[in-house]
Amino acid sequence: MSETPVAPTSLDLPSEVSRATDLLFDRKAVDVILLDLEGISTATDYFLVASGNSDTHVTSIAEHLIEELKEEGVRPAGVEGLRGGRWVLVDYIDWVVHIFHPESRAFYQIENLWGDAPQHRLAPESEL
Repeated sequence: MSETPVAPTSLDLPSEVSRATDLLFDRKAVDVILLDLEGISTATDYFLVASGNSDTHVTSIAEHLIEELKEEGVRPAGVEGLRGGRWVLVDYIDWVVHIFHPESRAFYQIENLWGDAPQHRLAPESEL
C-alpha cells in the first residue's frame, strides 16, 4: 500500500468512484483506502474503505454518500448496515463502499483479506 496519501484525482479512477471519495471527505471520513480489485475479483472493481469516529458519524457519512449520488443519478444496488452504524456496505456493483466504526474495522480487517490488491491511502487535495 502507498503509505503516502494521494489525492483521488491522481489515480485513473472512474468518475463515480472519484466523486464518492469526495463525498466521504465531505463528511470527514478518516483512513480512506482504495483497493483496486480489477483483474483480481470478478465481483467488483474497487473497494473504498473508510472509517467514521462513532456509529452516528458512520451513518452520517453513508447517508450523505447515498443521497448525493442519488441526486446525480447514481443509485446503489444494495445497502447493508445503515441502521447499526458499525459497518455500512454500499454496493454500486462495479465498486463498493465500506464505512466502518474503528472497532469493527479493526476486527474485520477487510484490507488484509484483499492483501494482493493494490491499495492506495487517499486524502483530500486540501490536505496534501
